Amino acid sequence: MPRQPVTTDTTPGQLAPGNMRARLVRALRLEWLGQTAASLLWIGSVLTYGISSTGDWLQLFAASAWLVANVASIASIRED
Repeated sequence: MPRQPVTTDTTPGQLAPGNMRARLVRALRLEWLGQTAASLLWIGSVLTYGISSTGDWLQLFAASAWLVANVASIASIRED
């Protein structure tokens, strides 16, 4: 017997309710909150002390990459 396609009440580009819940649950975990806060504080410290050398730029890029990776980990959640 052929499988029927799974349908949801969402249009393309919308999140299914299960996806939103999964993202919220992951975003509220201590590990994710801690890493995101640390990356934001690192960016803030670089900007506060100023960018005066190549090393400062590298630190800013590293902290920004860390933040992007944290956000991407939330955005990549798909419903199984």
